[in-house]
Amino acid sequence: MENNTDYTVEDSFVNSIIGEGTTLRGEFDLNGLLRIDGKFFGKVRTTGRVLIGKNGTAECTIVSGTVVIGGKVKGDIIASEKITLLSTGELNGNIKTPRLIIEEGVIFDGTCEIIEDKERLNKIQQEFMERNSAPSSTIDGHNINKNQSTQAMKVPGENNLSVKPIP
Repeated sequence: MENNTDYTVEDSFVNSIIGEGTTLRGEFDLNGLLRIDGKFFGKVRTTGRVLIGKNGTAECTIVSGTVVIGGKVKGDIIASEKITLLSTGELNGNIKTPRLIIEEGVIFDGTCEIIEDKERLNKIQQEFMERNSAPSSTIDGHNINKNQSTQAMKVPGENNLSVKPIP
């Protein structure tokens, strides 16, 4: 396994966690780290890191600096730094990144393109986001504008969150 001595204290800060037993649908735009230990459906954009834990499941597109997969992911990934597939990881999707680390035991069904040219990769990320972005989204039947705040609420008797716009 690779020694990750290039991480800083700021890199270890977790901005958002989707905990085990939680299901969330929507879009994440963040700086820092998103950890998924539950279920997530949607899109993720960050200059930081995305970590899908051993019990995490994500059906989404990811544009990130670094992605580490220990759980199950279905969707395309573009990472400007690297993608690491841990031995417990399963990926069904296409990836583009300058560095790829795959441990023994990984299940990977898709294509991989190693792109070392940072300018080209940034252009690909931008085009990918433009194709996969809409001015608004619908979450739980509510229209959510791109810059509108939302509120997540626990659904009584379930392990799911309901997301609605804040007026």
